[in-house]
Amino acid sequence: MESAKRSVAQSESGLMAGFATSAQDMEDIFRLRFEVFSSTFNGNFDSQCEHSLDTDPFDNHCQHLIVRDIRTGETVATTRLLGDENASLIGHFYSQNEFYLPGITELPGKVLELGRTCINEQYRDGAAIFTLWQTLARFLADNKYRFLIGCASISMDDGGIQTEAIMKDIREKYLDNSRIQARPKVQVPQISLAENVVARPPALLKTYLRLGARVCGEPSWDQEFGCADVFILLDMHNLCPRYARRFHLENWKA
Repeated sequence: MESAKRSVAQSESGLMAGFATSAQDMEDIFRLRFEVFSSTFNGNFDSQCEHSLDTDPFDNHCQHLIVRDIRTGETVATTRLLGDENASLIGHFYSQNEFYLPGITELPGKVLELGRTCINEQYRDGAAIFTLWQTLARFLADNKYRFLIGCASISMDDGGIQTEAIMKDIREKYLDNSRIQARPKVQVPQISLAENVVARPPALLKTYLRLGARVCGEPSWDQEFGCADVFILLDMHNLCPRYARRFHLENWKA
């Protein structure tokens, strides 16, 4: 089991992050995921879940971070962590359900996949994701992970208009497939984009890009969730210096 020492982080905003350790923690995580994803995406998601809980076979192979509001005990954010060793036991990363990822096994360092990241709508002011990242940063350093991978989702409720607008911006500024050429297994339908459409990337994708992550190819259409997913890769050696200082990672190299 990978180290989760020093795993609790408490923020000035009254939030606390740590690793799930109990059945109640896991139920709270699965319920939050269901509530956030069912309200955000309009695919066939609801029909895939039982008892208003979002679970899948990968959960048993992951460690799960949970953020609670200390004042109420409410679960307000979560993400799950799948290391390359456990992914090899399963046979693949979750992202490989949606993308062909040639080069993923040739990355020169340990790889950690983030998945099912979600934040309660009332806590999307930045404090929850920062609290989550405080604990995640320590986990990365303790376990010497160099690369973060995962999928970031864009709603397709508008027929793909925002997906294309966001991808237009990504192609100009954030596309890098020099290490991994991510090829979608299900392509997003092509649409014509009006010139006056403004790209509004979701908060999670925006956070990844600010940290220094790059998108490795065109999006995949996740019809179950009713969203487009982009595959992101963050080389911790290229972590934005501002965030490296905030998470005390400026002198750490995997």
